[in-house]
Amino acid sequence: MSDTIAPCLWFDGQAEEAAKFYASLLPDSHVDAVHRAPADYPSGKKGDVLTVEFTLAGRKFIGLNGRPHFTFNEAVSFQIYCEDQREVDRLTAALSAVPEAEQCGWVKDKFGVSWQIVPKRLLALMTDPDAAKAQRAMQAMLTMKRIDIAAVERAAEGGPVG
Repeated sequence: MSDTIAPCLWFDGQAEEAAKFYASLLPDSHVDAVHRAPADYPSGKKGDVLTVEFTLAGRKFIGLNGRPHFTFNEAVSFQIYCEDQREVDRLTAALSAVPEAEQCGWVKDKFGVSWQIVPKRLLALMTDPDAAKAQRAMQAMLTMKRIDIAAVERAAEGGPVG
């Protein structure tokens, strides 16, 4: 893994809370360092948590407490590839804080960050060499808020989604 680039996520004072929360959800994840401001700055005071370095599934991230100047939107999301329905359900339940924002496996967490909970099986079905099968899988996925792997498999084979 390269340490050449790391996404920096701008939080409104919750960088440490977010890093701990995210690290609790995925293997090979942890908070690496919490850095406090050495002096007062425009949106905080000396001693406040300024940045948090954390690792999610082996990848480095930075959380910055920049205060309310900027917010997250769906233009950037993070994909989590899942092995099975249990993992899809666990991560969707943990990360989805805005149920009305759910669509096609996308969720928005309590910090406003968008995630895509992607079953590996869904990707396999949507890239199947049988174009009709792949199309049926995609059509099924497009009707879902939370991905139901068994329903996508049934649809891919020509059966009902529900």
